[in-house]
Amino acid sequence: MPLELQAIRSQFPSLDRPAVFFDNPGGTQICRASASRIQRYFMECNANHGGAFQTSRDSDALIDETRQAMAGFLNAARPEEIVIGANMTTLTFAFSRALARTLQPGDTIVLTHLDHDANISPWLMAAEDRGCKIRWVDFHPEDGTLDLADMQAALAEGPKVVAFGYASNSLGTINPVQQITEMAHAAGALVYIDAVQYAPHGPIDVQQLGVDFLVCSAYKFFGPHLGVLYGRYDLLERLPAYRVRPAPQDPPGKFETGTGNFEHMAGLLGALEYIEWVGNHYGEEFHETFAGQFSGRALALKQGMSAIRSYEFELSRALLAALKSISGLKLYGLQDPAQVDGRVPTFSFTLAGQDPQQVAQKLGDLGVYVWNGNFYALEITKRLGLEEHGGLVRVGAAHYNTLAEVEQLRTALAKL
Repeated sequence: MPLELQAIRSQFPSLDRPAVFFDNPGGTQICRASASRIQRYFMECNANHGGAFQTSRDSDALIDETRQAMAGFLNAARPEEIVIGANMTTLTFAFSRALARTLQPGDTIVLTHLDHDANISPWLMAAEDRGCKIRWVDFHPEDGTLDLADMQAALAEGPKVVAFGYASNSLGTINPVQQITEMAHAAGALVYIDAVQYAPHGPIDVQQLGVDFLVCSAYKFFGPHLGVLYGRYDLLERLPAYRVRPAPQDPPGKFETGTGNFEHMAGLLGALEYIEWVGNHYGEEFHETFAGQFSGRALALKQGMSAIRSYEFELSRALLAALKSISGLKLYGLQDPAQVDGRVPTFSFTLAGQDPQQVAQKLGDLGVYVWNGNFYALEITKRLGLEEHGGLVRVGAAHYNTLAEVEQLRTALAKL
């Protein structure tokens, strides 16, 4: 059953305002179920962890359910493989620091020019601390795809860690994660995946992908500001953690420093419950695809994300047509409507004779919210020669956006 946009949009209270939210790559709107979970946490079980009293027990049970649900969302083998932290950047700094303690001077870390800086700078600093080498992998400027031949050449140098993104937060490109992971493992490297930009747009199966670590952000898939990391349990068990002495010694607790943001963890559960609702209402056509492997909530989550992805193909084709109709607009990344399955609905462009910040400001004044700049994907704007010229304008759709809103964008751009 196709998504019913009126029913979907009713689950997002902030969409009631007269604005078009195409700022989604920087953070989606929060769903009603997530906001409700946060409020209920404060009213019903606001307590610290591990207490011998009811509200603490209720809080702990809720966090356990959240971790179990997130394991289902990513298909982790066990909930203890899910580490929850402040945000993806903070988690990546923590894990790059922990992994750096296993590296030796002269070891190589592979990074790509296609990544968000949160999956670059932590590794640059780890390499500096440990005397490691950085091997960069390039992308093709003409279509925004990763240079797999360059990746293969980098892997021939025997790196210890390969860090890359699932999807580009700037150009929208989806990387062949499973293929690169297999290549990296064959070279003896661990793989660290930034899935922040992909997670709102399609199902993720860490076991099928074979990745060692994968990070995402709840506020990019309709929840609150939290980061989530999946790590293979044997690796989490072996890795040293920066922790206070009385803290748990086993994963995931040994990596979750300090008192958790329990109210936002409850909000994460609410976001997953919303996706579960989408799967149960609109994901029946994907049931056979996943039913042999998943059941219950995990099955509904896979169906939900598949239904979202299916509708977003339509949005991507509409956005491509709208943007390509504007005179003087230069679009970056994959542009073939037949290749929408190779990207998420995130599009970046420049408009001839206009500064990206001015374009974003003018669109905002017309009620269309977009981003401008480098979006922390600094290596991309440098590689494209745009960093010194204000970067790019970025438009990103989510499944609650409509074809009518795409037309509003086109009309607003035409006025510019």
